[in-house]
Amino acid sequence: MRNDDVSATKADLRAAILSARRALATQVHDGEARALAGHATTLAATDQTVCAYVPVGSEPGSLELIDSLYRHGVRVLLPVARVDAAGIPLPLRWGEYVPGALTTARFGLREPGEPWSSPETVAQAAIILVPALAVDRAGARLGRGAGFYDRSLPLASSSALLVAVVRDDEIVDRLPVESHDVAMTHALTPRLGLVALGRADGRE
Repeated sequence: MRNDDVSATKADLRAAILSARRALATQVHDGEARALAGHATTLAATDQTVCAYVPVGSEPGSLELIDSLYRHGVRVLLPVARVDAAGIPLPLRWGEYVPGALTTARFGLREPGEPWSSPETVAQAAIILVPALAVDRAGARLGRGAGFYDRSLPLASSSALLVAVVRDDEIVDRLPVESHDVAMTHALTPRLGLVALGRADGRE
């Protein structure tokens, strides 16, 4: 499959998944967000560093997951997304999560206040929660296509868990892959919790 064919296929999948998410009843989304937050204490150990993000719009999850990690004694880093003068996404910078101190940023995101550390700070994380529209059982992730995480995840530690946060039915058998895609090691879903990827049965 040519790269332009892969891109077209990804665009169709993005549109379909985003439409399904937006049609989800509020009470269902909120129930799934609570379930995701409930996995926080088993996701990371006290004193570990976790790179997370604040979900926006119809994305699975909520600030409750981040607060649960924080209360569990986890150091939580949140991304700061910027582009260069030509509008090209830069690798994410990172700031420590402080409850009640988030600001509204570009792209509708919520981000930590300064100071921000360098993109290489991601290497300190034992776990990186990655926004995704879908992930397949081999670890291929479908993102929104902006490219921030494509530029950031290669800087992660080789031992880090790369965890796509998705709804239960967004773990699929196969997704199209491009050369720059970084494979996820796990998925986190409301009902299944932490799911190991890259295995035949897809379970931890």
